Amino acid sequence: MLALTGYVDRLSAAPGGTLSFNVSSTLGEDYTADLVRIRCADPNPAGPGLKLLPVDVPFGGRFPSRAQPVHLGSYGRIDTPAELVDVPVLTLSALVWPTLPDRGPQAILTVGDPDGGEGVGLEVGPRGAALRVSSDPSGTVATGEPLVARAWYRIEATIDSRAGIVRVAQVPLDPVRLGLQAASATATLRLPERPGPGVMLAAAPGSEVPAVRHYDGKLEAPMLVAGTLDADGAPAGTVLAAWDLGRGIDGVRVEDIGPGFYHGALVNLPTRGVTGARWTGREMCWRHAPDEYAAIHFHSDDLYDCGWETGFTFTVPEGMPSGVYGARLRCAGHEDIIPFYVTPAPGAPTAKVLFIGSTYTFQAYANHQRGNLDDAFRARIRDWGAYPHNPDDHHDYAHSTYNRHPDGSGVALSSRLRPILTMRPGFLTFNDARGSGLRHFPADSHVTDWLEAKGIAYDVLTDEDIDEGGAEILRPYSVVLTGSHPEYHTPGTLDALEGYTRGGGRLCYLGGNGFYWRIARNPDLPGVIEVRRAETGIRAWAAETGEYYNQLDGGLGGLWRRNARPPQRLAGVGFSSQGLFEGGWYRRLPAADDPKVSWIFEGVPEQVIGDFGLSGGGAAGFELDRADPTLGTPPGTVVLASSEGHGPSFIPVFEDLLSHVNTLNGEPRDRLVRADMIYADLPSGGALFSVGSITFCGSLSHDGYDNPVSRILENVVRRFAGV
Repeated sequence: MLALTGYVDRLSAAPGGTLSFNVSSTLGEDYTADLVRIRCADPNPAGPGLKLLPVDVPFGGRFPSRAQPVHLGSYGRIDTPAELVDVPVLTLSALVWPTLPDRGPQAILTVGDPDGGEGVGLEVGPRGAALRVSSDPSGTVATGEPLVARAWYRIEATIDSRAGIVRVAQVPLDPVRLGLQAASATATLRLPERPGPGVMLAAAPGSEVPAVRHYDGKLEAPMLVAGTLDADGAPAGTVLAAWDLGRGIDGVRVEDIGPGFYHGALVNLPTRGVTGARWTGREMCWRHAPDEYAAIHFHSDDLYDCGWETGFTFTVPEGMPSGVYGARLRCAGHEDIIPFYVTPAPGAPTAKVLFIGSTYTFQAYANHQRGNLDDAFRARIRDWGAYPHNPDDHHDYAHSTYNRHPDGSGVALSSRLRPILTMRPGFLTFNDARGSGLRHFPADSHVTDWLEAKGIAYDVLTDEDIDEGGAEILRPYSVVLTGSHPEYHTPGTLDALEGYTRGGGRLCYLGGNGFYWRIARNPDLPGVIEVRRAETGIRAWAAETGEYYNQLDGGLGGLWRRNARPPQRLAGVGFSSQGLFEGGWYRRLPAADDPKVSWIFEGVPEQVIGDFGLSGGGAAGFELDRADPTLGTPPGTVVLASSEGHGPSFIPVFEDLLSHVNTLNGEPRDRLVRADMIYADLPSGGALFSVGSITFCGSLSHDGYDNPVSRILENVVRRFAGV
C-alpha cells in the first residue's frame, strides 16, 4: 500500500456542498492537507509545467495518520442462526464453474467458522471438491479428482453428525462433451456439535480480515438441506435454505427462496448477469431468462468501496470559482493530491463556456495496469518530478476495465470509491518519445490551462453532474467543451448532450474516440460504472458470449454504435482508426476557404496544422475520428481538414471492416485511417466543431499558446461564446 493516499466521496460539489476525504497514512506523524487549484497537470519541462496554485480558503489542516486497509475480493454474507443447521444430517450443495481450480483452497459455501470456531465449509481446490471441518485436526476431505477450469459441476458435502461420517462429491454436468468423471470421497471425522451462525458464499470468514479463501469462478444455486440429495442433485430431505442468484441481478441482494427467507448481501460487487449452468443460448439477455443467468462470477480482486473512515471534510464556500482543484496531502516527505471539481451553484452559471470533466472515462481507466513501466520510464518519471506511483507497482486498489481479473475474465465494474493513481496531477501514461505521454485527467488539463492562458472564463461540470442534471444543466452555456477523450457515456449523458445541441447549443468536441462505449450505473450503487465489451470494437478483452447485457441497468452493453447512437450522430465524427501514441498533422482542405467557415482560420495561413505538440508530437494522433454521413454526420457538415503522417501501426477500427478488403461504408481501408476536423451548423441553431483526435489538445500550448491549433480553437470558442 502507499504510505499516504486517499479518495473523495464525490468528484464534484457546488458551493454549499460538502466533500469527505478518506485518507490512509502509514506514517508515524500527523499529515497536513491544503487546497490547490490544478491549472496544468503536465510535468514535462518542455511544456507549461505543473501549475498547482494555492487557494486561500479555509481548508484542511493537520490530522493524525491512520493506516486504513483495503480488502479485495467479492463474496456473499448471510446472517443465519446456528439453529438453522441443527440437524442430524446436513448437506451443503452448489453448482460451480471454477476458473482457477488449481490456485489453492477456495470457499464455496461456508456455515459458521471452519477456521477459528465451529463450522464447516464446502470448497474447491487442487484436489477437487472438498469439505473443511473446524473440529477435526485433519482439516479437509477431498474427492482427489482435480476440477477442470470453466466447466460446470455440482458439488456437495453431506455431514452425518450421528455417525461422524462425511461424504464429498463432484458431478460434471456435461460429462460426454468434456470427458469428465464424477468423483466422491467418504471419511470418518470428529464433527462439531453444531456449526456456528452465519453463511458465506465464495469466501470464508477471517480472523483478522473480513474474508479469506476467495473463490474465482461462477457460483449458482447454493443450498443447505436437512438430509441428502438424490442422484440428480434434488433434495431428498428438507430444504433449509436455497439462494436463487438469478433474482435481483441489478443489485447486491442475495435472495433465499427457502422457508426461512435468509436473505443476504454481496460484498465488493462480483459480476452478475452471467450465463449459468442452465444457459441454453436461446436468450442473450438476462432480463428475459433469469433462470438461465442464475450465477454470479466472483473474483479474488473485486473491489467496490474501500470503506475508509473520513479524515476531513470540506464545505465549498459561497463564491468559490468553478474549476479543477486538489486536496494536497503531505507527511514526512510524502505527498498525494486528490483531485475534485467545484461546480457552479445549481441554476447559477458564472461563465458562458463550460468544460466537461470526463470522469466516467477516468473511472473506466482507473488504475490501468499497462505493463510498460521499464527502467527508462521510471527514470523519466523521476527526472521530471512526475507523480511517482504507477498501477504496475501497486495492485492494492484494484485495476481498470482495461485489465483482467486473475482468472483472465475482463474487469467490467469500476468504482471511484478508492484511490485512483491514474487520476493524479503529473501522472504519466506513456514514455512518449515525442512529448509528455499524458492521457485522461492530466491530458485534459491542457484545455483548462489554455482557457486560463487565453483569459476565457469557464465553469466545469463532470459526467456524473450531467448524467444527473440532464440537458437543463447545460442549457445556460453558449458553448460546451469536452476534453481529449470523452469515451464512456451513459444514456443520460448522451441524452443531455444531444438535448443541448438540439436545443441550439454549441459543442466543441476536442478529442478522439469519444462517445464510444455504453456504460451503466445504478442509483442504488453510487460511485460505480459498468462496461461490457460486447460484440466488436477496439477492446482490451471480450465479454463472454451471452454476457453482453449490463447487470446494473439491464441494457445492451458494448458500443454506442451498436445501440443505434454512433458518435457521428452527436459530434459529427466517430472513431475510425487507432495506432501507437504518436501524432501526425492536419492538412487544410479547400472547403475551409468557404466564407461560411473561413472565420475559423482567421490568422491561420498555414496549410499544415499541428505538426507539433506535447501528445505524441502532433495534433492528430493515437486515436482518430472521421466524418461519415452513413453513421449520422449531419447534412451540410464541412470537413475543414484531414490528418496525415500516420505510421504503419495505425489500423481501421474493427467495426468498419467486413473482410480484409471490404469496409462497411465502402471507403478504401487505408482511407479510414484519418482524423477529420469538422464544422456543422445545426437546424436547431446550434453548431458543432470537432477535431477527431486524442492528441489535439496537447498542441495548444506550443510556442507560448500562439500557434495554428490554438488560434483555430480560440476563433471557434470566442465566436460560439460571444466573448
